[in-house]
Formats: sequence, C-alpha cells, structure tokens
Amino acid sequence: MIEMFDERIVEAGRLPLFGFFVAFLVTFVLTRVNVRLIRANVRWWFRNVTAGDLHIHHVVFGVVLMLLGGVGSLAVPDAYVGLNVAAAVVFGTGSALVLDEFALILHLSDVYWTEKGRASVDAVFVAIAVTGLLLLGIRPLGYEGIAPDPGTGILTRVYVASLVVNLVFAVITLLKGKIWTGLIGLFVPALLIVGAVRVARPGSPWSRWRYGPDSRKYQRAVRRERLFRRPLIQAKIWVQEFIAGRHDLIPPELLQRRTEAAERARRRLARAERKAAARAERRVGRRSERRAARRAATDGERGTVPRAQRTAAKWAERRAEARTRRRTLSRTRGRAASSARTRAASRRRRPGPEEEPPPGPRPGERSRPEPRDPAGPAPLSGTAPVRDEPGRASP
Repeated sequence: MIEMFDERIVEAGRLPLFGFFVAFLVTFVLTRVNVRLIRANVRWWFRNVTAGDLHIHHVVFGVVLMLLGGVGSLAVPDAYVGLNVAAAVVFGTGSALVLDEFALILHLSDVYWTEKGRASVDAVFVAIAVTGLLLLGIRPLGYEGIAPDPGTGILTRVYVASLVVNLVFAVITLLKGKIWTGLIGLFVPALLIVGAVRVARPGSPWSRWRYGPDSRKYQRAVRRERLFRRPLIQAKIWVQEFIAGRHDLIPPELLQRRTEAAERARRRLARAERKAAARAERRVGRRSERRAARRAATDGERGTVPRAQRTAAKWAERRAEARTRRRTLSRTRGRAASSARTRAASRRRRPGPEEEPPPGPRPGERSRPEPRDPAGPAPLSGTAPVRDEPGRASP
C-alpha cells in the first residue's frame, strides 16, 4: 500500500491534490455532523455562530479559507512541497464549506434543510467524483498515454480531433439532462457516446427543442424515466439523507422567519383594508354633503315650506289636472256623439234620386212672394190670391 502510494501519488506529483481530497472529505463529514447536532438541539454541542441577530453561515468561513489556500499555493515556490500541501489542505477545507452551502448561493436563500438544499449534496458528490478521478490519473477529454507532441505529426491531429469530439459529446449529454453521465464522461469518453446517442430526459433543453409532446421519442423518454430513472433518484436521495440528513423538514429558524413574514403580510393586509374603509367612508360623506347641498338649494328656491306639505300640494295639483282632463275628454266625446247623431238623422230624411223635392222653401228658409206683373195674370202658386179691387177676387 505504501509503495503504491509513493508510486501513484508522491512520485506522480499528486500529493497536494491528495491533501485537497482528504481535507475536502473530512471537512464535509464533520460539517454535516455538526449541523445535524445543532439541528437536533443537543445541549452539550455547539450552537450557530451569530453576531447579534445575524446568523453567520459557514460558507463565509469557507470563502476566507479558499482565499487563503489559493493565494498561499500561488505564493509558495514549487520546491516547498510541504507548504504546497498545507495550502492545498486549507483550500480543500474552504471548498467543502462553500459547496456544503451551494444551494444557498444558488437560490440566495436559506434552503439548507429543504428539498432545494439537496443541490449542495449533489455539488459535493460531483466534486468528490471529479477529484477522485483526477487523483487516479485519469485525464479529462483525453486518453491515457496520448499527449500532443511539439511537431505537426499525426499524434497531435488525433489528440485535437478527439478533444473536439469529446467536448461536443459532453455538451450534447449535458443538454439532454444527464449531468452525471456528462461529468464522468469527461474522464471516460465512452460514457459520452452513450449519453449523446440515447434519448434525452423529459424536461431537459434537448427534449423541449427536439421532441414533440406526442412523439415516440418523448413517450419512450417518459417511460424510461418512470422505470429506471425514478428508482435511481430514490436511491440517491436515500444515500444523501443517510450522509447529510433529511432535507424535507423545515428548521425552526425558517419556520420563525415564515411566521414573521406571514405576520407582516397580515399587518399589510389589515392596513390596506383600513385605508380602503376610510376611503369608502370619505366618499359616502362627500356624497351625503352634496345631497344635502342640493336639497338646501331646492328648499331655498321653493321657500321654507316643509317637504311633506310640498309633496301633498304637488299630488293635489296632479289630481286636479287629472279631473280637468277627464271633464274635457267627456265633453269632447259628448259633442262628437251629438254631431254623429245629427248627421245620421239628416241622412235618413234625404230623398231618393227618383223623388222630386216638394216645391217651396227649404227648411230654414223664408217664403218670398214671387214678383207679379201688373198687367198679367196672377201666379199659379200656392200663395194666397191677391185681390185687385175690393170685393172682387181675381180669376
């Protein structure tokens, strides 16, 4: 074991990387144990680091340690291997603290113990897998024993072509929603070919761009997701919860913040309701004032007579007008009826076309004596005979 360690780690110049890997693993495990004990509210254990009401997350310490380790590794010469290892250890410790709260940085919210907080565990697992593959000497995007030569020979062209093809396959695999296959495929190119050829996961960018909702590829992707992917995800969640704790429980701090947010929302709602009620009351008051002003103006125009008396007088006036209209209508109807009766009687007394009207004056005219010629005979009309001489009648 020691000989293999010397051969694969020390002689290969991977000792700083080994220090980073070990520090990363140990810090992550200790951090998870610490936060789980704090969450369980164990009396004899530490508490959260606070400055007054401010909760200082361990990502802050991780950023400081990463800065110290990175600057130290750059400042220390290559000959001082021990200092390089120490700087790598500090950098690995800070990296574990930062990635343990990767979800907080991603969502800009304290989602450590929620379902979104599982993104932190995924980031830590990815970092461990990539660091372990690098520690084993596996090169990303290349093959073992193949390296570009300084000339322009066939080896350089093959290396560059394989690098481009692996990058293209890696991008396609990641677009199809296969994160683990794409990341591990950077070190094992055969996985990239498999991930690029197989159907994409439902909901991935490739599926939204290329698959229709009723296409055969989409249906096959949904079926594979249900049969194979879901059990793997459940197994991964079980491993994550076994190592890092359950992420579907809400911590007391988050519950307190939610309660405070709900109380603030309730107060804002009550304030808005009071303002709305005050505005409605003001509108009603202004409307009542306008009505009172109009009523006062009307009363001023009509005098000081009470409203009830004005109403009674108005109704009496209306009743008198109705009686007058009824009388006028009855008179008009009576006149029309008498005119109709008169016309009917005159039509009944009118003679027929074969009858001669009797001589004499018409009804309503005076009878006038016809002019008589003094030398002629007397008229043969129905008038009385006229005597020319006394005691002698005219023939």
